[in-house]
Amino acid sequence: MDFEIIDGDLLGQDVDAIVNAWNRNIIPWWLLLPHGVSGAIKKRGGTEPFREIGRKPLPLGEARLTNAGKLPFKAIIHVAAINGWWRANEYSIRASVRSAIKIVDEKGFESVAFPLLGSGAGSFSGSKSLELICDELNQIESAARAVVVRFRQ
Repeated sequence: MDFEIIDGDLLGQDVDAIVNAWNRNIIPWWLLLPHGVSGAIKKRGGTEPFREIGRKPLPLGEARLTNAGKLPFKAIIHVAAINGWWRANEYSIRASVRSAIKIVDEKGFESVAFPLLGSGAGSFSGSKSLELICDELNQIESAARAVVVRFRQ
């Protein structure tokens, strides 16, 4: 799969969909104080994507599509990259990448942007997350283009 690594703002990418590292929806979304990517989505895009994603539990490593709220994307792909103890691990990151790309392909999106999954609230190393994401993308056959974004203001 074609992908590139860039420094920047995930929400500033010219892609069809973005990926949001989310939790398993065990705690209602409205009790959480989203920060990082989720916080930026809520601030700039509104709460509708979170109302949509929070309707039922999301198994670890799985992905679910929602609308993009007020953001300029076709959709947001939320991935359960963080387990019930608010930690990411190799399995959750790898499975989240595969699940997200499966949705990208099913929906016919031409492009998608990933943050460094699990490196914020998931307490996972950013460099290790980048390594795992790139390794998974290298193993996936897809016509879509992916951008892996290391956050920089």
